[in-house]
Amino acid sequence: MKSFKPWKMLVLVMSMLLVITACGNQGSKDGAAPNSQGAGNKTNANSSTPPDPLGKYPEMVTVTEVLGYNPPEDSRTPQGITPEQNKYLEDLKEMLNIEIKYKWTVPQSQFEQKFSLAMASGDLPDIMELNMKDFEKLKKQGILGDLTEAYNDYASPALKKYMESDGGFAMSTFTSDGKLLAIPAFEDPFLSTQLLWIRKDWLDNLKLPVPTTMEELDKVALAFVNDDPDQNGKNDTYGISLQKTLFFWGFDLRGFFNGYNAYPSVGDNQTAWIKGDGDQLVPGLIQPEMKTALGKLQEWYKNGILDKEFALKDENKAVEDLTAGKVGISYGEWWYPNWPLNLNVDKDPKAEWIALQIPGLDGPGKSLVPKLRSNKLFVVNKSMKNPEAAIKMINFYIEMGYKKYKEDKGAEKGYVYNWFNPRIYNPADIETIYTEVNKALEANQEEITIDDENYTSVARVFDATKDYLAGNTEKASKGINWGQYYSRAAKDGGWGVTRTIKESGAYVNNEFYTLPTATQVEKGPQLDKLMQESFTKIIMGAPLDEFDKFVASWKSLGGDQITQEVNDWYSKEAVK
Repeated sequence: MKSFKPWKMLVLVMSMLLVITACGNQGSKDGAAPNSQGAGNKTNANSSTPPDPLGKYPEMVTVTEVLGYNPPEDSRTPQGITPEQNKYLEDLKEMLNIEIKYKWTVPQSQFEQKFSLAMASGDLPDIMELNMKDFEKLKKQGILGDLTEAYNDYASPALKKYMESDGGFAMSTFTSDGKLLAIPAFEDPFLSTQLLWIRKDWLDNLKLPVPTTMEELDKVALAFVNDDPDQNGKNDTYGISLQKTLFFWGFDLRGFFNGYNAYPSVGDNQTAWIKGDGDQLVPGLIQPEMKTALGKLQEWYKNGILDKEFALKDENKAVEDLTAGKVGISYGEWWYPNWPLNLNVDKDPKAEWIALQIPGLDGPGKSLVPKLRSNKLFVVNKSMKNPEAAIKMINFYIEMGYKKYKEDKGAEKGYVYNWFNPRIYNPADIETIYTEVNKALEANQEEITIDDENYTSVARVFDATKDYLAGNTEKASKGINWGQYYSRAAKDGGWGVTRTIKESGAYVNNEFYTLPTATQVEKGPQLDKLMQESFTKIIMGAPLDEFDKFVASWKSLGGDQITQEVNDWYSKEAVK
């Protein structure tokens, strides 16, 4: 594998957002909207005509994919729509003559198991979304196609701007023997910051203060179980949302453990690596603070703060409880108002959710933040006949951000953005939206004036914000408007609170930010399963000393070897 320059990591983390935001504010200097007409424009890299990033194929190109999907975030999306009916696919065919055929689609909760079976059988599609572990596995098996020429010839100016915004660090990480094997979707690491989302109207009903410590949160959560916080006269509520996967992308326990100064994971079930004594990294998953926190979860399960059936529920079941108003607290990231809290707001007009810095032992706690947020990679199968189609599809999705497409691409017309792959965002997308919307509000503008690929995302939040603040529900429900505003633009909302945490330094970094080590790839799934089963048993009443047995097993089954490999990397290549 091509060696990367560790010092560039600092450049990435410290300057990426400023660079990207600045680019986003400069209009379409080098990213002027590529030719999207493309009719009759043959895309031939060997001809004298430069390849067109959005050129239409003269003959239909069929691309196979697989998809794990969640329900559409916008309630205006037509009921019963399937991924095959996503309007983005229709536009893709019309604009580029590319047709997507799904080999299979499953709910996101079933994707990992289904994809593991596909890898074992070798029945893989043309374009794949991978995590880092699966990337390493398929790279070793020689499955991955070389995207170097396709990227160099067909990447649009906007895509290149995003990929080069970190000095090329992320792309070099996924380059092997001079071959580009993946397009990494990297983003602002602080998008992973855990917040505490809580029903302010329930606090007010019970005359309770906003919790800032774990002790105060404990009292609030118990009151949400026993004191009829929704005042409907029924014993039908519980305290804190949780689904069966303890460290996940949502409705999980990362923020809870962080409140006890424990840092087990960034949400991928694998251990996080934090600074220990001396110049060493230690696995957060097995530190003593974890045992204390597990003891509190055991108590919460016993007294009903946690759902007695959490071990049987996936994320969709957890969302059903939030939407139905059965639970008043959830740990999660900045985006919760956009989904699913917006659904609860529409169902219950009295519902008022607020975002808080996580409670800690002695005051607000510190959330775990990765140094690099890039757990999503897009690759092509080496057997794919037209690898450049993957790059053109990314160009297509970015192109949809221009002003000229905004009016016709609404959710109500069947456009489901998070069902479309491969898609790459502006790494500073949310910060750009926050900055531009607040700038427009302060200037009392009637519309957004930027003219680049960020237009649609900024304008949609600005329009929703104006409608929410004016109480206008002609175009969308209160929940939809509030969700856009409170996740992305409100200074006390999801991203607003996250920015404050970032600026105040109230976070701890996961210090391991490179590709998985050899033993992580080999032993990781076994260790993940051991953790999940051990912790779930403890929460549901097994002796707390089972944690000590878990630690011993984790170390002997590969954890000690992984610790050695991680620290070898840390001592030789990491930026400290």
